[in-house]
Amino acid sequence: MVYPIIKFPDPILQRPSDPVTVFDEDLSRLVDDMFESMYLAHGIGLAAPQIGIPKRLTVIDLSFQKTPEDKITLINPEVVTREGKIFEEEGCLSLPDIREKVARAAKVKIRAQDLRGNWFERDADDLLARAFQHEIDHLDGILFIFRISALKRDFAMRKIRKLQRAGDW
Repeated sequence: MVYPIIKFPDPILQRPSDPVTVFDEDLSRLVDDMFESMYLAHGIGLAAPQIGIPKRLTVIDLSFQKTPEDKITLINPEVVTREGKIFEEEGCLSLPDIREKVARAAKVKIRAQDLRGNWFERDADDLLARAFQHEIDHLDGILFIFRISALKRDFAMRKIRKLQRAGDW
């Protein structure tokens, strides 16, 4: 099932998500649906709140279907350590057509559960570290526009309001 992507300023995007507590076939099906929805929207990451489900669940595929073994599912993820800093452009499926440079840790270690509920840790740098941080932010109710300057955020908000008035948002 393909889910529509929820756009900012929907309130679900700004609320912390609830932990996943049941690891069953329904969860596996939801993960498959999230990957399908993400690919259809041309994304490399998707958090459950972005499809209206306030659960601590996200999927990531930096290869965009080219390398199926690179698909990543993070359940109840958290950043354990952060190192360094990088300042790169980001976009978001919930904020289409808005891209801005965001400061993030250059390297992270995350802790999460897999589809069976087993805990694991994973180190990441570069784009994967950025994707982990971006998606975990979604689970905490934080969008990347809240990590940019007030001036740039104001510009983005004006653009959103203009698109809303035109019926394009």
